[in-house]
Amino acid sequence: MEHNHTQFAALSAPLRAPHSVTYLRCKDLVVLDRDPIHKILIAKGEVMGEAIICRALEDIAYRLDALQDAVRAHVFDNVAKPAKRIAQVGAQLGLIDVVTSARHVATAAEQNDGVALSATMARMERAFDIAISEVWRYKDEG
Repeated sequence: MEHNHTQFAALSAPLRAPHSVTYLRCKDLVVLDRDPIHKILIAKGEVMGEAIICRALEDIAYRLDALQDAVRAHVFDNVAKPAKRIAQVGAQLGLIDVVTSARHVATAAEQNDGVALSATMARMERAFDIAISEVWRYKDEG
């Protein structure tokens, strides 16, 4: 009778040196059409214009929070309408990346595509975070 012995210690040793992990990160560039904000500030004055811009950004933030809740609960039917509203409000402020990603969120929700919805939500969240900074940077420069 022949005995086959396997050296498990030799099999569990790493075959090659471990590799480092590569993290992929989108460039934090945002496309902002400054004209709508400029027009608001000129037409309404600085104080009233800032109030209008703040309310619009708060509206987007509120709807984004509702979207995040709906996505976490996997209730895709509650995603498309607020995403489209975010696109409308974002367009009024010239937030091009927010508008584009919000439309993509709505499309992903309407298609019941959970993977695409997660990716586009993350992109919209990043775009909104960056856009807020860009809006106030522009306002401070002007």
